[in-house]
Amino acid sequence: MSVPGTDPRLSFALALLAGMFAQAIARHLRLPGIVLLLVTGVSLGPDGLGWVQPRQLGDGLFAIVDFAVAIILFEGGLNLEISRLRRSGTAIRRLITWGALVTLAGGAVAVHILLGWGLMESLLFGGLVVVTGPTVVGPLVSELRLKPKVATVLEAEGVLIDPIGAILSVVILKLALSGDPGSLLLAQSGAGLARMAAGSMLGVVAGFMIARSLRISRLLPDGLENVFVLSSVLLLYAGSEALLSHSGVLAVTVAGVVVGNTHSPVERDLREFKDQLTVMLIGLLFILLAADVRFAEVRALGWAGLAVVMALIFVVRPLGVWLCTLGSDLDRGERFFLAWVAPRGIVAAAIASLVAADLERAGLEGGAELRALVFLTIAVTVTLAGFSAGPVGNFLGVRLRQRDTVAILTAQTLGLALAEELRRGDVPVVFLDSNPAGIRRAEEAGFSVVYGDALQENIMQRARFGFARTVIALTTNRTLNSVFVGRAKDRFGVPNGLVATSDAGGGLVLEQLGSGQAKIAFDAPHDVERWDVRGRRGDVEVFHFVYETPEREEEDPETTSSVESTGNSERSVLLAVEREGRIFAVDSAWSFLDGDRVAAAIHLPEREDAFRELATQGWVTAPLDEAPGEEAIGAKGAVAHA
Repeated sequence: MSVPGTDPRLSFALALLAGMFAQAIARHLRLPGIVLLLVTGVSLGPDGLGWVQPRQLGDGLFAIVDFAVAIILFEGGLNLEISRLRRSGTAIRRLITWGALVTLAGGAVAVHILLGWGLMESLLFGGLVVVTGPTVVGPLVSELRLKPKVATVLEAEGVLIDPIGAILSVVILKLALSGDPGSLLLAQSGAGLARMAAGSMLGVVAGFMIARSLRISRLLPDGLENVFVLSSVLLLYAGSEALLSHSGVLAVTVAGVVVGNTHSPVERDLREFKDQLTVMLIGLLFILLAADVRFAEVRALGWAGLAVVMALIFVVRPLGVWLCTLGSDLDRGERFFLAWVAPRGIVAAAIASLVAADLERAGLEGGAELRALVFLTIAVTVTLAGFSAGPVGNFLGVRLRQRDTVAILTAQTLGLALAEELRRGDVPVVFLDSNPAGIRRAEEAGFSVVYGDALQENIMQRARFGFARTVIALTTNRTLNSVFVGRAKDRFGVPNGLVATSDAGGGLVLEQLGSGQAKIAFDAPHDVERWDVRGRRGDVEVFHFVYETPEREEEDPETTSSVESTGNSERSVLLAVEREGRIFAVDSAWSFLDGDRVAAAIHLPEREDAFRELATQGWVTAPLDEAPGEEAIGAKGAVAHA
């Protein structure tokens, strides 16, 4: 069945929409997106409904593939933090060099023995499966909540090895197309090194120029920054290809790393734009490329083709990881996990299609079989990683066994003060903010900050909400606070949600409090905007107190006191509580025990009244804090200092 009058425009539009639908369904079902994309592409292609006909795009298909890969690789580099790479640099360098060579040789040997392919065809396959695919690894890492060391190695390998694998494939393709590959081997090897050198140099220069342009105020009118960067990336890719063919993939990757590690005022908008664009292009490419693969070609590979993929998974990858991580700081479980997880992604699919087309144009056989085997490799490795990485990670102990991060929405006075106390107890803290002033305050204080709209799922993923134990929303917008906490719980399973509010009198906040989905941040409703103004004036300071049950409650058999009944004014805010060596953010339902130590923000002009008020509730100054006088802290203050 086919759609009457199918033309290139219809194929393109259908592929675009189908790619978005497939990824949306995959997220709802928590399945690897590429699996559904492959199934959808085949179903809509000539072997299925016949609605998507990639060949009708002609040479335009490969132009689309080239530019889409350039944008995807730039976005991958944009999200790669150099500071994280330094901690596991040795393992990463080896995996993208020696590891790539092991995969190249191992894949070639496997396909030569099991399928009987010739030398050049075998080497081509080995070069194509070198890449591991950041578009698959990134979401997988976020979903699994891996230890930072393992996550960094996987993400960095996925981003940096893509251009290396692409250049290897191109060098081997040139040898395959030449009449005398032996005599051209040295020349093509030198050409490959030249491509890497040229791509790296062009990427660094272009990256700094793009970053500098974004930092110059008034150079680009508001709203044009994203399209400027997009245009620059496409020109960089096309220009690099014109100067030295197949150097563009490395140039755009390096440029992305440079821009991503050079902060600019529009970095938040740029990341959001590139994230959305990448999601769209991944869906489009997989639908088009999968539709171009014939099921008969994959079936013709038989069990021998599946055996090649198994050899890559169970022999080649473990061997490469074992050799590349010898002497590194990775333990045995982490090395085993790296050996198990190596899904291939869109870059492998795209380059395989381009190589197959070049072979067909040259009148050489084997292009269709090569592309089919690469797509079989993608399907098997992605499915295996998507469904088994979680249980394997648990067994090997590379996943964080408990959530420990506190994510705070907006960096203002009370949030920063709370974060300082949590950091004192070694609790990881990350801020989400779109206000440049708040971002600067948090970064200057040494905290991790994620720029962007905190309600977007990709921003929450970047903030690693899979690691979050508590999310705290401290904006002045109660509805925003409630929606933020609700999405964190629904989409990432964050167990604790705290919302700031000046009162809990109604609306979504009251509904969440009643259902137990959220709690009021701090000891009671507080006006966070007023406290932020006070903080900017220097009128706020944090003091520490110890809880002792007030004398008026001695006849009560309970030895606890809930902060819900304290009725605090705006003279003080209880921020964090320390119990048995652990520090937690205070919420309005917290019940204090004798000996609990609390950090309280005090309005300095009302310091004595605040201390006196806290003393009536059972709070006495801790030994490390200077008391404002016996009259202010009451009789128990003297005991606390004794």
